[in-house]
Amino acid sequence: MRVTSSLWIEAYIRRCYGEGAVATLTRRGAAEAGAIFVVVDRLNGAADLYGQAPQAAFDEGRPSERLFERLMGAEPLAAIDARLEREVRFDPDLWIVAVEDRAARVFFDTV
Repeated sequence: MRVTSSLWIEAYIRRCYGEGAVATLTRRGAAEAGAIFVVVDRLNGAADLYGQAPQAAFDEGRPSERLFERLMGAEPLAAIDARLEREVRFDPDLWIVAVEDRAARVFFDTV
């Protein structure tokens, strides 16, 4: 059984702070199963956008883990904000977490 989006995000924000990165929740979605997007601001005018990977990317032996994929890399924040606006129109229950980290670390598994 997978943890709720709300619990995963709380733990993720704590993990970021524990690693020396600043993380804030910028949009609250559905507590149980809202999609999660993470914006990693490199603090140089560029940022990366990560979203949950499609179910096809999951290993059947580990179905309870959340996997992410990079949707946009080293893009201007305005471009990422525009993409997120489109995502919100499609799914208003999504979550957005903003991370500030010069090293662009993500602290989660990617595909």
